[in-house]
Amino acid sequence: MLRIAVQSKGRLFEETMALLEESDIKIPSSKRILLVQSTNFPVEILFLRDDDIPQSVACGVADVGIVGENEFVERNEDAVIIKRLGFSKCRLSLAIPKDIEYAGLEWFEGKKIATSYPGILKRFMAKNNIKSDVHVITGSVEIAPGIQLADAIFDIVSSGSTLVSNRLKEVEVVMKSEAVLIGNKELSQEKRDILDEILFRVDAVQAAEDKKYVLMNAPTDKLKEIIEALPGIKSPTVMPLAQDGWSSIHTVLDEKCFWEIIGKLKSLGAQGILVLPIEKMII
Repeated sequence: MLRIAVQSKGRLFEETMALLEESDIKIPSSKRILLVQSTNFPVEILFLRDDDIPQSVACGVADVGIVGENEFVERNEDAVIIKRLGFSKCRLSLAIPKDIEYAGLEWFEGKKIATSYPGILKRFMAKNNIKSDVHVITGSVEIAPGIQLADAIFDIVSSGSTLVSNRLKEVEVVMKSEAVLIGNKELSQEKRDILDEILFRVDAVQAAEDKKYVLMNAPTDKLKEIIEALPGIKSPTVMPLAQDGWSSIHTVLDEKCFWEIIGKLKSLGAQGILVLPIEKMII
């Protein structure tokens, strides 16, 4: 049995549970239960505060955990990053009142900075030879300059709307963060085998993200030009149709370039273009 530590609430919780569901790891939806076992896979989910996950993994209370990279780096626990998961992306940035002119990092010399991430901030300032007064706040960091508690803040930024609403501007990005799968360094072989199967499923789910399966009919004499226009994973599948002079082409397209490619295909004579979603993709 592999124990996975997961954030108990919030956006990271929702995206983590969605990933497990897409990987066909069924977790009963029980509220106020600390530990829940999967009904179809040898894993159990331990629900914790995000800042408790790195320590729980490092000391073996949980075998692996899914947590924001920012929390993992801040806690500096003896665990390893196994995989970057690509969701819950954000950045840790320094921000100051928007009306203040900013000339560079030296502005922070001697300034009081409010943050919930003192470890990351102190290491960054030491690296850049800046001496500042770090003031630790556990919540609502963004209001600190407005109530004269601090000159600046160091906090998570996603869209930036919270900064704008508090009349702040982002001036330095210290690190970028996303959800990561972290693991204990002393996993048994049995637990590693379970983890490998989870990683295989997660890879298949993530490989299918933003991908479309496309089928089309095309004039056989245009096949070479059409295939050259396709940026698919590998060479597309081509099959002859019952009607002479026509072929069926099957391929996978990235959604971000989909409409541009479809336009080219139509101009080359492709017809009956069928677009299907992809749930899983084994590469």
